[in-house]
Amino acid sequence: MSDNSAADKDWEEAEFRARVLADLPEQLTDGDVAWAMQQLDVSRATVYRLAKQFREDARTSALLPNTSGPKPGMQPLDPAVEAIVSRLFRDFYATRRKPTKTRFWREGRDKAERRHLATPGVLTASRPLDIVQIDHTRADVTVVDPVTRHPLGRPTLTVAIDVNSRMVLGFHLSLEPPSLLSVALCLTHAVMEKSHWLAARGINTDWPAQGIPRAIYVDNGAEFHARAFGLACSEYQIDLQHRPPGTPRYGGHVERLIGTMMGAVHLLPGSHFSNIFERGDLDAEAEAVMTLQELETWLALEITGSYHVRVHSALETTPAAAWAAHTDEARLRMPADLRQFLVDFLPSEQRVLQRDGFHLFHIRYWSDELRWLMGRESRKYMLKYDPRDLSRIFVLTGDGIIEARPADLTRPAITLWEHRAARRALREEGRRSVDEELIFRTIQAQRDLVESAERQTKAMRRHKARRAHLDPRPMIDVTPESEPQKALPAPETKRNALKDHPGFHVEEWYDDD
Repeated sequence: MSDNSAADKDWEEAEFRARVLADLPEQLTDGDVAWAMQQLDVSRATVYRLAKQFREDARTSALLPNTSGPKPGMQPLDPAVEAIVSRLFRDFYATRRKPTKTRFWREGRDKAERRHLATPGVLTASRPLDIVQIDHTRADVTVVDPVTRHPLGRPTLTVAIDVNSRMVLGFHLSLEPPSLLSVALCLTHAVMEKSHWLAARGINTDWPAQGIPRAIYVDNGAEFHARAFGLACSEYQIDLQHRPPGTPRYGGHVERLIGTMMGAVHLLPGSHFSNIFERGDLDAEAEAVMTLQELETWLALEITGSYHVRVHSALETTPAAAWAAHTDEARLRMPADLRQFLVDFLPSEQRVLQRDGFHLFHIRYWSDELRWLMGRESRKYMLKYDPRDLSRIFVLTGDGIIEARPADLTRPAITLWEHRAARRALREEGRRSVDEELIFRTIQAQRDLVESAERQTKAMRRHKARRAHLDPRPMIDVTPESEPQKALPAPETKRNALKDHPGFHVEEWYDDD
């Protein structure tokens, strides 16, 4: 999945090869080789070569015929038409218990589903990673800025669960709404070996869940219908299934997990309650104390130190024990290159290579390696980017990835959201056309404004803190109790010229600030 140069039939052949090779065991017998030779219509030597190649790089594009290195697939139809065809095929026919075409045609979708699909609530998987569900939710807790400690809002939690063992495979927290990026980062976290990730956060629990899923079940959010996501799933032989409306069996496990996680989150300061009676007079914004990174660490501890080691009612054992009991059967698939895996799932745009490089988001990108692509056929290249950092893009070519940076190396790293905010500001000023210099100048001005506001806010807080420290009024009345005394007669009132002066007020002797 590197560019659009592969013919349609070549990509279909690569997908078929991947399905055949995925069924082969680690140690090939003569019977296995003979079966693969018959299926693929290739020689014995080619079977061994393809099997070795597939184990070293488990991506579909590595198996494109008559090519070496990663090559891409192509959509045989217009993307809009392809989306309709794929949805109808996937939702109505290509199910896990596929009905015959004749019965499906005669009896219709509803009866076919009742006969051939699992009933709601009983979606099962025989091995770990057979089915993984992914979903998003807004966390029921407000996080704060790590410097100013101001409330930032409720983050979005993207989480992946293994249906067989109920293990949490991975998650991602972000202050942005659900997107292809959050899915890519969650999925990358799910497949990776996590010991170093845990150690970097000072967590000494185990998290053995890892590996590429065989099937992913998701809802119908736009990020899950992104073309880049579908191509990346095909690249790693992941069966992507979108949840048909009215079929809760497709998402029940992950939704119950989210409910469990949010129940635990309600114990944190800054948590929200949807029920007004539970919420009472609680001010979540005022009580918020945790940063996004602290919440991430807390969730990891809650998952690995509590959820994974508690007995699950549906399993009658713990998720960790269920994973350990069946991991050997699962034949875990790991990406040969985790960075390549993440890049494959990142958002993408297509651009033609110009004489001065690639132009994306009003930024000119260049790399000396791009010189080797000059003079070739004029076509569009797939450019992958991380919205959190536009200081680099990844150019997918037939020979691998080229990392390109802004041609002007003095440009600071910016986010896609800063870029969009700058364009909005320029449009509001009446600017009809923008260029790279104007974009970066606007972003720098906006950053300066934010920094100035933060400095003023900190100064005001320090000033109020000093005034409160100098306040002479006691916080607590510590006057000792004494025996009640008899009332004394009131002294004779004498005229006080100062007190009786019309400009005198007792309150002026005290600082109320």
